[in-house]
Amino acid sequence: MKNSDNNTQEIINENYLPHNFLAEKIVLSSLLLDSQMIELAIRKLPSEAFYFKNHQEIYKAILLLYQKEEKVDALVLTTFLKTNGLLEKIGGLPLLRTLLNELPELINVNEYMELLYDKYVRRTLIKLSYKTINSAYMTNISLENTIQVLELEIFNLLTETKNTDILGSTELFHKVFLDLKQRSSKSTTSGILTGFYDLDLITQGFQNSDLIIIAGRPSMGKTAFSLAIMLNVIKTINLPVLFFSLEMSKEQLIYRLLSQEAEINSRKLRSGSLSNQDWEQLLNCIKNFSDLPLFIDDTPNLTIQEIRVKIRNIIFKHSKIGLIIVDYLQLMQNSNSNSKIENRVQELSQITRLLKNLAREFNVPIVALSQLSRNVEVRVSKKPILADLRESGSIEQDADLVLMIYRDSYYNESDNNITEIIVAKHRNGPVGTVSLNFDSEFTKFSNIERDVNCPEPDSNW
Repeated sequence: MKNSDNNTQEIINENYLPHNFLAEKIVLSSLLLDSQMIELAIRKLPSEAFYFKNHQEIYKAILLLYQKEEKVDALVLTTFLKTNGLLEKIGGLPLLRTLLNELPELINVNEYMELLYDKYVRRTLIKLSYKTINSAYMTNISLENTIQVLELEIFNLLTETKNTDILGSTELFHKVFLDLKQRSSKSTTSGILTGFYDLDLITQGFQNSDLIIIAGRPSMGKTAFSLAIMLNVIKTINLPVLFFSLEMSKEQLIYRLLSQEAEINSRKLRSGSLSNQDWEQLLNCIKNFSDLPLFIDDTPNLTIQEIRVKIRNIIFKHSKIGLIIVDYLQLMQNSNSNSKIENRVQELSQITRLLKNLAREFNVPIVALSQLSRNVEVRVSKKPILADLRESGSIEQDADLVLMIYRDSYYNESDNNITEIIVAKHRNGPVGTVSLNFDSEFTKFSNIERDVNCPEPDSNW
């Protein structure tokens, strides 16, 4: 899209862009008077925040001197600019004198920096708007590619405006202390609750920026379990939940959700032979689901880049996401099709690492479903362990929490409807096992009601 950039620049150069000449002079003057202001400027202002080119050059020179741990004042700056052939380029000694004559009130410098950054963002948006118009005319470039590039630029701008300060130990411990105090006053768990009490007792909920793996053999109930968590979360926090289904279609998932929530047998639901009571329950469920911020994407062979774009789209509309679920890991493709991947294990290693990076980038828990290897079937004990994860090395390493589903009735004919959720890895807490009811007719998981005298779920730190 280089032609678009050039055309955009030609149009913009003829137009007035937002800037503040006096604020730029005051900020530069403050940097020459007080080196502490330079630290503040580094965190707040890129060089492009200065509209005038000569001011940009002066700012870059000040930062370079500061990074070299040299004293920054008018004399040192003048010498540096002269040595590097920049003095005349920026307007010579007269310009530097005007900066020194502009005595700022240092207590207000932070406001002037914010003003410069505001003008910079507005200029960037104007340029991006022109670029959007020009790109729309360029029919030789696919519409999908054009939209993706523009979305990326907008997202990068939004990300850039967020606070990226590196906190010192004093600020960091103070921040953690306030966080602990707030949690203590609310007497709540720190993460997003799954709605399964014993599981939440061990995990303290799903934490933001965590990668959670739900693993099990085929037909063990991974999708049903993740759908149950999704419904519990979305009803509790009323934040958007994004479900990426690489195996099942949207319609299949909706049928499953309706079967679970309305407690209508899935075969009966698909056949349409419903009683009046069934219809009443179904309509109530559909009405309730319609009000929930639930988003299901059934695009096959999804890549990380495509997932990132879709997440951004939801954030643009709703500002925040509560939970992301990917069903399932082994059906994903590596975003970079040009990379040389020797085998599927290495490719999956990259995918899990990128999923973890996505969780941190958007500060949201990501749940990824995973298959277990056939090693489980040849053992006497069928209970899964971490080594049973297919292409397990990277999954085990990158995951913050690994939940494994085991149902004894899957291997042994019995009426036992108990399913064990094995917390096999917990980076920030104990591991253990909790039990849930499983209703095979509706593929529905639910809590087991315990007497007050019953023991807590089995867990080990």
